Amino acid sequence: MHRIHQRDVQVEGYLGNFLITLKAGSPDEVEIVKADLVLDLSDTALLSMPLKPPGYIDCAPTESAMQSAIDELGQMTGTFEKPKYFEYDASICAHGRSGITACRRCIDVCPADAISSLRESIAVNPNLCQGGGACASACPSGAIRYVYPSADDTLTLIRRLLKVYSEEGGQDAIVVFHAAETEMPTSYASNVLPVFIEELASVGIEIWMSALAYGARTVLLLDDDRVPDQVRRELKRQLLTSTEILVGMGYSADAIRLIDSQNLASACQPEMPELKPATFAGSGNKRQTVFMAIDVLYEQALASADKQPPLMVTLTPGAAFGEAIINASTCTLCMSCVSACPGKALQNGQDVPQVLFIESLCLQCGMCTCTCPEGAISISPRMLFDREQRSHSRSLYEEPPFCCVSCGKAFATKSVIDNMMKKLSGHWMFTGERAKQRLMMCEDCRVVDVIQDPEMMEKDLQQGRITH
Repeated sequence: MHRIHQRDVQVEGYLGNFLITLKAGSPDEVEIVKADLVLDLSDTALLSMPLKPPGYIDCAPTESAMQSAIDELGQMTGTFEKPKYFEYDASICAHGRSGITACRRCIDVCPADAISSLRESIAVNPNLCQGGGACASACPSGAIRYVYPSADDTLTLIRRLLKVYSEEGGQDAIVVFHAAETEMPTSYASNVLPVFIEELASVGIEIWMSALAYGARTVLLLDDDRVPDQVRRELKRQLLTSTEILVGMGYSADAIRLIDSQNLASACQPEMPELKPATFAGSGNKRQTVFMAIDVLYEQALASADKQPPLMVTLTPGAAFGEAIINASTCTLCMSCVSACPGKALQNGQDVPQVLFIESLCLQCGMCTCTCPEGAISISPRMLFDREQRSHSRSLYEEPPFCCVSCGKAFATKSVIDNMMKKLSGHWMFTGERAKQRLMMCEDCRVVDVIQDPEMMEKDLQQGRITH
């Protein structure tokens, strides 16, 4: 909110639909102005997001700056078809469950403030979205996807580019991703393969790793000062994860990195060994794609290394890969974590009281840790290189079932019964031995025993819960 001429001013909206709210001292003195375009000459821009909505321009109140802004706004008249740059699948979104918010990566990284929370999911305003793609790169599950072009189309382009380059006798391919507004230097080495993308953040770890698996000796991201701060932070977070994974397999820490155009020439050195190019295609699944690339790189590391690489590497918190750990002394197998897990990494044991875990599905979103009433579960970021261990379920915790003391039917676990007995130990309904015994019965036997217990029936009469 800004104050101009004794009135608070607020601007919201987008091209063709801006609302300017003007408030004076009294709550009744409110004026709302509708506008198609906005020219902001304030000392501080009324809209603070790094990527302003189309149709909004802020500039210095100088003649040349204003004339340039007016000329630009003059090009924004007519009828426009706004493209939709994204697809969103709420069913795999890790943003929220049961009123609890876990993942906010897409919201925090969007430079256009186009994404908002709906508690259980997110909403993207297509009129504010300008196709930066940082949200898709940041999303750990692939719930939000960049569609122009899709990740699969980009992977196909890179795979074919490297294949043709190799077939024509090219060596030591260096893939350089550069955005539309970032100009490549006028001259560069013959082994540099520029890949044009709309925005630098529209490609992420699954694209970078796949490029190495397809035969690139180095992957470079050409940076400039136009990348918003929150987008650069996300790029660096993913780069850190990529570097830790590559180093864990025995590869160079410089195989994927962010550089500026002035350092391009010195950075165009092969950092990866010459590998047999992978042939996998994009799967449409972000996590599956990155795992396919990692598996190819790890298998070749195993085949070529004098010393076998480790089976796993610990990652810095913030990585979207890792394990969940259950504290056996506090877990009651209530299954709250299972029902909350957005990636389905935590699963119940069906007929057996146990929590199963599939590591490849774990998003490290923290939903399980926020949901567990006992605080019994924690997460730890890592990359498990063994594909079989990563993809198959394993038991995190299990107990033998507790059987009804009356009919013998399994209906709970010992820890659940012990916890219930402890919490209800001072309750007036469970002071007698028979009432305590009832806590160890299944729901059917418990009802039958209450009816057959004259002491319990008398208490109910006295409390007015039943009548003759």
